Amino acid sequence: MPVYRRLYDYYRHAIVTQQFPPGSRIDSINELQERHKVSRETAKRVLAMLAADKLIIQQAGRGSFVSHLGPRKPVWGVIVPFFSSQIESLVAHLAEEAEAAKQAIELCVGHNNWEEEIRLVGKMINERYEAVIVIPTLDETKTAEFYRRLASGGTVVTLLDHTMAGSYFTYVIQSYDLGVKRAVEYLLQGTRLSLAFVGRHPSVGRNMIQELMEESFRGFVESAGRTAFIINRVADVSQPFLTRNRIGGFFCCDDIDAIRVAGRLKESGINLGSDVKLVSYGNTDLAIYFTPPITSIDGHLDIMAARTAAIIKQHLKGQHAGTLQFVIQPDLVVRDT
Repeated sequence: MPVYRRLYDYYRHAIVTQQFPPGSRIDSINELQERHKVSRETAKRVLAMLAADKLIIQQAGRGSFVSHLGPRKPVWGVIVPFFSSQIESLVAHLAEEAEAAKQAIELCVGHNNWEEEIRLVGKMINERYEAVIVIPTLDETKTAEFYRRLASGGTVVTLLDHTMAGSYFTYVIQSYDLGVKRAVEYLLQGTRLSLAFVGRHPSVGRNMIQELMEESFRGFVESAGRTAFIINRVADVSQPFLTRNRIGGFFCCDDIDAIRVAGRLKESGINLGSDVKLVSYGNTDLAIYFTPPITSIDGHLDIMAARTAAIIKQHLKGQHAGTLQFVIQPDLVVRDT
């Protein structure tokens, strides 16, 4: 790739990801030459290309500045790290809210990549989306600083479902810890045997939410004087495993894995609900319409979507004094398992 093109891509990425926020000054021709050891013609060409793409404004005698953002367009962008049954259901509720607000919705799946998340957020801001809704990557240690310094230029950016970003940003999340607690309490009441935690199907990168749920599960079970087992593969669920470890209940992080566990138990001749208790996290259509229907933790995804839409509307009306943050309390829905 030619040097000028590499430098153009470098500065374009820095502008889109707001390393250079709107209105800030970027390197001059002389500074660009010195920093990157390139000719004056190459430096001029890079700045000219950025100006042609309306990423910067060149002012004679003053330098080059990142362009201020223009009017918004009626699109809500939704960025998710990967797809699961719960995220699919949540996005469906968001689509209903967007349609009611007469907005288009655009979904981008980032495959749990923090660099891609930052790039997509910056891209949507620069393309003047009305709102950007982010279900964060499952390792937020790399993105917290980005959100702390983010200048959205009127685009409403809000986090959804979970976040470790603390008090720095607007969000609507669910209390996964409380959901795990309610699931464990139900299982403890239904059996005197040990309990097993079944992690989500593998995803790319670190999964901080599952780590939190696993830690909470172990703590709640062991504080009740029971033994907690952690299973990372559904294939490990078998009759010998249950007998050897005296397992009386399973908690699954996702409805998909709960169905797989239920299938393996039924294949082994084990009666769900009587021999072994099963609880999943999600309460999506998969849990509701499976046979038998699965006892599940409901994170109230419809309420989360509605609160997110309300935040967007409130910000767009200029009523954005302070940071709006909501924590939804999940509930246990008891069914046949």
